[in-house]
Order: sequence, then structure tokens, then C-alpha cells
Amino acid sequence: MRLRALLETDALGLRLLGGEDELDRTVRGVMTTDLRDPSRYLSGGELVLTGLAWRRDASDSEPFVRILAGAGVAGLAAGEAELGDIPADLVEACVQHRLPLFAVNETVAFATITEHVVRQVSGERAGDLAAVVDRHRRLMTSGPAGGGPEVVLDLLTSDLDLRAWVLSPTGRQIAGAGAPLPAPLGAALAGHHLAATRTGRRGPYRAAVAGSTYSLFPIRNAGRGAVPAARDVRESVLSDWLLAVEADASDWPAARLDLLQGVTQLIAVERDRRDAARTVRRRLAQEVLELVQAGAAPAEIAARLRVAAPVLLPGLGVAPQWQVVVARVDWTASGTAGGAGGPGDIAGGPVAQALLEEILVDPAVSGPDSADRIAVAHTGEEAIALVPLPAVPASLPETVDGPTDNAAAPDTAEAPAAQDPALHADALLAAVREPLSAGLADDGRLTLGVSAAVHSAEGLRGALEEARHARRVAAARPGRVCAAGHHELASHVLLLPFVPDDVRRAFTARLLDPLRDYDRRHRAELIETLEAFLDCDGSWTRCAARLHLHVNTLRYRVGRIEQLTGRDLSRLEDKLDFFLALRMS
Repeated sequence: MRLRALLETDALGLRLLGGEDELDRTVRGVMTTDLRDPSRYLSGGELVLTGLAWRRDASDSEPFVRILAGAGVAGLAAGEAELGDIPADLVEACVQHRLPLFAVNETVAFATITEHVVRQVSGERAGDLAAVVDRHRRLMTSGPAGGGPEVVLDLLTSDLDLRAWVLSPTGRQIAGAGAPLPAPLGAALAGHHLAATRTGRRGPYRAAVAGSTYSLFPIRNAGRGAVPAARDVRESVLSDWLLAVEADASDWPAARLDLLQGVTQLIAVERDRRDAARTVRRRLAQEVLELVQAGAAPAEIAARLRVAAPVLLPGLGVAPQWQVVVARVDWTASGTAGGAGGPGDIAGGPVAQALLEEILVDPAVSGPDSADRIAVAHTGEEAIALVPLPAVPASLPETVDGPTDNAAAPDTAEAPAAQDPALHADALLAAVREPLSAGLADDGRLTLGVSAAVHSAEGLRGALEEARHARRVAAARPGRVCAAGHHELASHVLLLPFVPDDVRRAFTARLLDPLRDYDRRHRAELIETLEAFLDCDGSWTRCAARLHLHVNTLRYRVGRIEQLTGRDLSRLEDKLDFFLALRMS
């Protein structure tokens, strides 16, 4: 805004005392001070408000005005409440240094002037930024734009003092201005966004996390060439990006909200460009998958892999190993806000495909193109990923069966598994379980299975079946987001997914319901005791120590379990039945 505009606003009560020729100066901010030397707090372009408490005598005026002029302030407004009329020495000093001087009527508070200037300056900045955003949108629509989303986010920070980040549905940072967003904070914001989206509310959504308030804007392209909106929110909720702004947008004017909506549409163009680039990788994965499922000759599959490897592993040429990951998203019949139909109306394959592409991205890598080595196809309701792996380090044992259980443990950082390039089921979902559970709400499930690494095309068919079996094992577990790896397929749990539900319910009820009823009536802990006893391989002393019980108390509880169920915990068959019942419950 211009200084001249301040005189045209009667409510500000300003009277010009000098500097009429300088009224076209631009005001970029406002500052109130009574310091004798406020230079350290000035950056230029401010309207300085002062109550003249710094002035002790006439000799103080010229040094004060000289400091302001040297800092490049736009003008000085002095209040009349302290001294009445503005001192002549101050007027003369302002004339000398060509600094416009205003008198502020004693009935007008400095806060009134400050609020007016801030509102006007912010509005003009928003208008300027809107023009830049519109120009940038046209550039991105017509061809590649320099800088991508970061350019617009930098403008939000520099012009509107808004910190913002573009996040994936799992909370991974895709773009941002300034310091990166901590991964736990990104995951929490993504969870808030997914939960709010599932309720059918209109964005932006307000989220209070870690003592700060954020506004979450869905990123959807509503312009020309945009993909038609999903009939059911569940078709897109697990794949849409979001814009997280560190501010409370609930009291923003419509113009600023429209500006941020324009920013989201601009970023959506980048998102659509990224999806188009994935088409080649998806097609490669689909071709290899069709050959594997059709039982094609290994030589034919190997030829297709040689074509795919340079795309998925630039500079490497050939992948020494491959892993297969299978994912599935299932919806139950419960309705959700924003949904148009039952789960049968939702194509699960594309949803799982987009979600698996995101899950397989290295969480330590940011940017929209960090998934350029991931090929995911979908068939029916399943998404299937072919994951190329670099060579196993020499320090690791080379085995087709993959890592041992200890190697898969996430807390053995100093073990060889820290260098193992193979994917591990639990590690894939560790960072994304919380936000995805919010997006799945109470009617969706994600299950995922991971195969062992194979070294040739001959092993891909077996790896695919192995990943599918592992996914079925994961589906037998409770929870919204579950995974299983190939190392679990040698266990008894492989059999559990294939037991009919009614048989599972009857089996567990017959063994465990008498114990649960007893616990409920007597506040006993028979179920907990049974689990600990089996986990300690029937050792009385180890189990008693784990439960902090006397051995005689433990013997009493085990005796009560045997009495209520008619089983004998000294028999292997009965121990196994109890173990399976606990796993299936």
C-alpha cells in the first residue's frame, strides 16, 4: 500500500506534518517503538509508530530520524497523547531527512493503525501471489515448470509467512519450503487428514499436533484434463496428496482460501504428471506378471526382465535378485460418509496398486519422483509389485530362502540385516500403519505379503505364490493393517487362514469361552496365565517368574484351567490345541 492511502482513511486520525512529496512510498509493514535506536528491528518499508518516550530534549530528534531514514522506513507517525502537539524539532528533522511525518490523534490507538496496515499489506501480497500462482499454473499445464511445487511453497513462505508441505497419504514429504517436516509429525498430519476425509467433511481440515495448529487441504485437480472425481471417497482416499499449512485457516477470508485452493490445483498438475510417468513402469510389471501367471517359459520371462531392469534400476542394467510383494484392500459393507455404494462397487485393485507404490518408497527419500524404481501391477483385487534388489553384500550369506528371523528383526541395527537390501514385511508397514489405519476407518483392511528374494526368472512364479500365501496369513490376523513375510510360511500359522470361519469360532469358543467367563466373574487372569505358560514351554519356574507369582499359585491357576476345560496341560496334544485357539482368537 502507499502512504497516501493512510491519509484517505478517516478512521486512522492521521494528519500530515511534512513530506508531501514522498507520499507515494510503499508501506511493507508497521512497527511500534520508543527505543532511541530501533535500527536492529527495521528491515525497510515500515511505517514507524512512536509515542515519543525516547525524546528527552530537542537534541534527540535528529539522531532518531537519521536512524529511521538510514534504515529505509516509509514514514513516521508520532502520537499526540504524550506531549500534545508534535515538537517542532522533530518536524524539522523529518524535513531535513525527507521522511514523511504524521501526527496521530490521541483518540486513535496505535493498534488500530497497525491492524489496518497489516490487513491492507497482506491483501495486496495475496493478490500479487495469486497472480504468480496463476502464471505458474499456466506454465505447468503447458509444459514442464522449473522448480515444481517447491517454487509455490517458497512463495507462500516469503510473501504470506506461511510454512507449508506437500505430503503423501502416509505422511511422506513430497515437497516443502524450509526445514523438512519430521517424519512422525508428517504421519500424524496424514492420519488427521485421512480420518477427516472419511467423514465426508469439506476441506481444509484443522489439526492440532505437537502444540501447533495446521490446516490440511486436499490436493485434487479440478481444472481442464482432470481425472473425474471418484464416485466413492474410498476409491481415492488412500492415494491423494495433501497440503499441510502451519496456520489456522478457519478464520481466513475467502480470497486467501481461494488462493490456497489454487495452490493445491497447481500441485495436482504435478501429481498428474507423476502418475503419467508411472504408466511405463506399471505396463512393464503387468507384462511380466501375465507371463508368470500364464506359465511362460523362464527364458521368455527373463527376456522381459532384461527390458524392465534398465527402467527400474538405471545404471545397473540387470537386477541380481527380485522380490514379490502382494497387497489387497478389502472393504466391508458398513457405509461411510461420502460413499456412493457398497464395497462391491469399489475396484480394489487400483486402490491397492496406488497404495503399494507409496508403501514401497524408501521413507528416507523425499520428492515426487522417489518411486521411479517401483513397478506395481494389479490383477483383480490384488496389487503385485516386482521389486528389483541390488546384489547382496559379501558379508551376508547368499540364500534363496532370504533372511533369517533374526535378520528381519528391526532392533538388530549392528547385525548384517542392517545392510540386507531385502524387504521385510513388518518394516514396510511400521511407519505407515497409523495414518493408513485412519484412512481405512472401521470398514477397510490392508493386508500385505512379502516373498523371499529369488535370483532368476525360474523363481518368480514360486515367489508370487509365496507372497500370496503370506498375504493370506496376514489376513488371518486382527487389525486394520497387517503384513506377513515368507519366513512365516514354515510355521503352523500357514494353516490358519484356510480354516473356515465357523470352524475357527467354534474351536476357540469351546476351549477359551469357559476361561473368559471365569475371568469376567472372578477377575482372575486365566487367559493371561495360559498364554504365559505355553510361551514358557510349560516351565513352572520361568512362568511363575514372568507372572510374578509363587509356583503354588501358578499350579492352582493351571489346575483351574484344566478343570474348566477338561484338558490336561501336561499332554502335547492339549497344549497344541490351546496354542492354536489363542492364535485364532
